[in-house]
Amino acid sequence: MKSTKNLLVVLLLCLLAMPAKAYEKEWLLTKNWRFHKGNINGAEMPNFDDSKWQKVRVPHDWAISGPFDKEIDKQVVRIVQNGEKEASEKTGRSGSLPWIGEGWYRTSFATPDVLHRLELIIDGAMSEPKVYVNGKFVGEWKYGYSCFHIDITDALNGKGKLNTLAIHLKNVEESSRWYPGAGLYRPVRLRMLPQNGIPVWGMWMYTTSLTDVNGNKGNARCVAETNVSNVAELRKARGRKSQIFVIHSLIDSKGNVVATHKAMVNERGVALSPLIVNNADLWSPENPSLYTLSAKVYADNDLLDTEYQKCGIRTVAVDAEHGFTLNGKGRKIKGVCLHHDLGALGAAVNRSALIRQLKIMKDMGADAIRTSHNMPAPWQMEICDSLGLMVMAESFDMWQYPKCKNGYARFYDEWWERDITNLILCHRQHPSIVMWSIGNEIPEQGSAKGYLLSQKMQELCHRLDPSRLVTQGCDRVDNAIGSGVLSLMDVPGLNYRTHLYQKTYDNTSRGFVLGSETTSTVSSRGVYKFPVKVSNGITYPDGQCSGYDLEYCSWSNLPEDEWQLLDDKPWTIGEFVWTGFDYLGEPTPYDNYWPSRSSYFGIVDLAGLPKDRYYLYKSRWNASEKTIHLLPHWTWHGHEGDTIPVFCYTNYPSAELFVNGRSQGRISKNPASRLDRYRLRWMNVRYEPGELKVVAYDENGNKAGEEVVRTAGKPHHIVLNAWSAQCGDIRYDGSRCCSSDDKAISLNADGEDMAFVTATIVDKDGNICPDAADQLSFRVNGNASFQAVCNGDATSTEVFTHPTMKTFHGQLVVIVRSAEKKGNASLVVTAKGLKGAKQNFVVK
Repeated sequence: MKSTKNLLVVLLLCLLAMPAKAYEKEWLLTKNWRFHKGNINGAEMPNFDDSKWQKVRVPHDWAISGPFDKEIDKQVVRIVQNGEKEASEKTGRSGSLPWIGEGWYRTSFATPDVLHRLELIIDGAMSEPKVYVNGKFVGEWKYGYSCFHIDITDALNGKGKLNTLAIHLKNVEESSRWYPGAGLYRPVRLRMLPQNGIPVWGMWMYTTSLTDVNGNKGNARCVAETNVSNVAELRKARGRKSQIFVIHSLIDSKGNVVATHKAMVNERGVALSPLIVNNADLWSPENPSLYTLSAKVYADNDLLDTEYQKCGIRTVAVDAEHGFTLNGKGRKIKGVCLHHDLGALGAAVNRSALIRQLKIMKDMGADAIRTSHNMPAPWQMEICDSLGLMVMAESFDMWQYPKCKNGYARFYDEWWERDITNLILCHRQHPSIVMWSIGNEIPEQGSAKGYLLSQKMQELCHRLDPSRLVTQGCDRVDNAIGSGVLSLMDVPGLNYRTHLYQKTYDNTSRGFVLGSETTSTVSSRGVYKFPVKVSNGITYPDGQCSGYDLEYCSWSNLPEDEWQLLDDKPWTIGEFVWTGFDYLGEPTPYDNYWPSRSSYFGIVDLAGLPKDRYYLYKSRWNASEKTIHLLPHWTWHGHEGDTIPVFCYTNYPSAELFVNGRSQGRISKNPASRLDRYRLRWMNVRYEPGELKVVAYDENGNKAGEEVVRTAGKPHHIVLNAWSAQCGDIRYDGSRCCSSDDKAISLNADGEDMAFVTATIVDKDGNICPDAADQLSFRVNGNASFQAVCNGDATSTEVFTHPTMKTFHGQLVVIVRSAEKKGNASLVVTAKGLKGAKQNFVVK
């Protein structure tokens, strides 16, 4: 006991004496990049003249500026997953943006004055990156979604001298089933390492058990693991009697050291410390509490290296008796699938955009995401840790069998082990990640070969990370049952196939089923089609889908079909809805329709504006907030007297509808009806201009709240509603706009922060004009710049990066990027015949 107290005192003194930036050994390479589209001989050489190349910041997506073109990656294919029998022309399958081809990036950096080793870390490069330093080839990777690192020490010039970093990328046609992006679309960084210290991704902590759990508290047993490089060399240099050890310490959010342990480094260069934390603050979506793990590497009394890493305390388990449990408490996963693109930003990752996207999902009530169908960005996982979103981190969309002609199957045999290893080593410290996925709808799932491949990959996951579960999303369910793959996986995952859930439960050994991908309902924001009916694969001349949320695809289903299984079958453990946001590419059901170039599956559109379906999910998933949402809008000029069905999405059991004060009936949800169990529907409402109002009632029959929609007049002016990461909550008010703030929105003066400004066209009384398609223009003044704009229309070919665009059903979103200099900025939005609007910013 005394030695432990002394160790704590020593550690605290070390922490207090340490300079604030003593452990900052890593820096981003963000600015001063040059880019060229195409291949040029000799571009890797230091003396190559790149002065006429484009100046860019990294992360960068070279294709997002377009233009859209139906001939780009036009594929004549048969999509097996969609049940197609014959090949046909697919024009928008991979987004119709110019991502195919070769490209070069170049930058320079100085060799640090104090250096033992220097690692280049690339969080993702699309794709097949070849890396050169001072003209020397230093390494490559194949998979565009993998994080990887390269020791570039031997290629460096002398200390203080400049080095040239050049990276060549190549994207080939028919290598993706969606828009992959192009370029250095994730961060690039340099990291200094000592000769004998902690390597990249060389430390982590996981929880082995919890006892006496009470709410967000519990007594935890954890294991901290740190690797130390070149241990044999160190022992030889210092003598066999030398003690090489690591002091692990766990620090809470207030700076208190709550556990510490000294662990000897073994012959494999690994130090393992048991850490006991009483009354630990447990990580969960409701309480995303984080700790900091400190690791200090010593040889005798000499401190060789220090590393700090965020971590969390939590346990994950799943079994037939309790289902899925987090910290010992059962819960059914409320998850969404997310592709990696960020709408008008393309694949170029940005912290502000990620925070916005994930907060929108969290505010809806989601508690999990699936990184479909690829390895995630580290920034995304950090945000999930801090916001409180569980993660299924996925790896591959294909193994050996090519789902598209030039996809990952070209590299699988040689690279799968390295790719999964990097996925897990890079991300296993994140408490948000609760399971790994080794594949999505893999054709081999029904074969003996597929069983062996699944077994090998799952075993590798377990070896690298004994604390987490492994799954894969199976769509050929009968075959996957027969091959044993579904029984093999820690978590049997079904993509759709709701009619086979019971069969899977009855014929597999696990005793539970996860909806690894569900629903695929399709809709367009603000679009409503008549007659209103459940439809499978229906299309329309305008290339849109109905917002009544009753349309789906040949392989999929309505939200209600999944919810009935989750509510009625105790052995179901949750779902991941396809998808949380619309994404570029895969424009089902308009795979053959031009100019459709992005998806319709999203609960939220490509611009980040909620569709009606957002409130259907919120009414089920977010019990802490009152949800009362009416659809459709109530502006139907020329349809006076026509039948316009009205739906209400609410977490209350009953409601009464009024048109201009006249009751249309009070109805209640009906558990016996597929369509009325989770929605309230008035199917025979006659349209007349004026006011549509719904009054909701709680379980005791008391009035709980109301929602009003009014007929809009002529477009009159523009209203702006801005959000940045400094604002906190995302604010939406149903299908109507929130009023613009007079106060300025804050942005960080780092050149990377972004504000997302929703522009809405309203009448003179402030009612949204739901069919407005006015051409808006944007001007940014001061210490910020226009970045992009998106209206959420899957058929629009207007370029995201031009400062003008038509509204889609009265709305669009403008993205403003901060400058690096502090000061003021403003966005001015104008349109012919409308009163414009201005949003101010403080860049600080």
